[in-house]
Amino acid sequence: MNFLLNAFVLTKKRAKNFNLFPSTTKYFYCNFECHKKQPLRTIVEKQIDNTEVFKNQLLHWSQQFREVVFLDSNNYHQKQSSFDCVLAVDAFTSIKTDYQNAFEDLKQYQQQSKDWLFGYLSYDLKNDVEEFHSNNFDGLHFPDLFFFQPKKLFLLKGNQLEVQYLRLCDDEIESDFLDVLQTTGFITLRPEIKIEQRISKDEYVSKVNKMLKYIHRGDIYEANFCMEFYSENATVEPIDIYQKLNTISKPPFAIFFKNNQQYLLCASPERYLRKEGNKVISQPIKGTAKRFSEETLDNNSKKELEQNPKERSENIMIVDLVRNDLSHTAIKGTVEVEELCVIYTFEQVHQMISTVVSNVENTTSLVEILRTTFPMGSMTGAPKISAMKIIEELEESKRGLYSGAVGYFTPDNDFDFNVVIRSILYNAKEKYVSFSVGSAITSQSNPEHEYEECLLKAKAMFEVLG
Repeated sequence: MNFLLNAFVLTKKRAKNFNLFPSTTKYFYCNFECHKKQPLRTIVEKQIDNTEVFKNQLLHWSQQFREVVFLDSNNYHQKQSSFDCVLAVDAFTSIKTDYQNAFEDLKQYQQQSKDWLFGYLSYDLKNDVEEFHSNNFDGLHFPDLFFFQPKKLFLLKGNQLEVQYLRLCDDEIESDFLDVLQTTGFITLRPEIKIEQRISKDEYVSKVNKMLKYIHRGDIYEANFCMEFYSENATVEPIDIYQKLNTISKPPFAIFFKNNQQYLLCASPERYLRKEGNKVISQPIKGTAKRFSEETLDNNSKKELEQNPKERSENIMIVDLVRNDLSHTAIKGTVEVEELCVIYTFEQVHQMISTVVSNVENTTSLVEILRTTFPMGSMTGAPKISAMKIIEELEESKRGLYSGAVGYFTPDNDFDFNVVIRSILYNAKEKYVSFSVGSAITSQSNPEHEYEECLLKAKAMFEVLG
């Protein structure tokens, strides 16, 4: 196991002229307590006229840094949202580890940092939660866990931009902001790449039938079965692919992630877990239906999904699983289902989403809330442990970051994480491109229909990769 807590020293530039934007700029210092490993941040507020243009400029400007997390809600209306867009770049400290003791290492890092932290939990952290091992093929070779404390942070809500820089580099705020405004996006010509399936359609059907035998025998009630699509010796432009994917899907949890030569280009519609104050919120997705351009057909598709007994049973089983997971850290009697099987509409699909909440004590560890609910129920099954064993047996590829979670911790002890689905992963050094899709298998599943659902979910990824 590798545990790296790296501090980087930044050479300060000459003092900047802070009168460049006198009518739109406010300066003040953040009020959380200075920690011996955590310098204070300087906070600057600015007014942004055209937020869509600015987001594009911000994303392209970020590419000069080794570590990048860019979050975009695409202005999707949702009750629980702190920001419309976030950019975190340039690690001051970081943690990178395999699954062994990963949650405890993350807990120590988060409690010591007491600052904004951005990063991911890969699906294979299940091996830290339970006695599992992952022996499936891995063409991406991402660390199992990676988080960093950014030197530079941009938080956009409406037209209000909040810039937070660590004090060691706060003299760069104005020059960086001017650089962002002068950044122009670029369009690249991308070669088409050959996409291959890790398992064939016939193999998929055979494996789903094996899973159905486990279900009929009573070992599990439901399991999420996934398959990988990939390309070897592939060279792509990550920012170009991400923007095309995001334009097609416009999801509420879009993410561009970069760690040196490892990329996640994510168009996820699903939230894994959010904590705001004492409230914890989970929003599992189970149930998918295609969109139609003709309004009557589209409304019928939505209504059929809402009334589909198989889709509802899938969703309700995972709701029960999530209720149980949240109960491990919840104050007794506070686990509730706020929404059950509600249909949400996205650019390409309708989705059935439920919202499950709980309350926790102020003293409850943030990482413990994550550990006791991970991996998320929507990407595993019920009962969770049995489902994960069967998933590991039947799937051909190591999931890695796919069906894991990307998000952030705040200095106020809150967090927000998505579910990594509808995403493309790219290792530029290995020239390996990968995306996976899956569906929930229950006793009512038809293997052919499940395969078609997977292809529906993969449509956007195929389109942007040519």
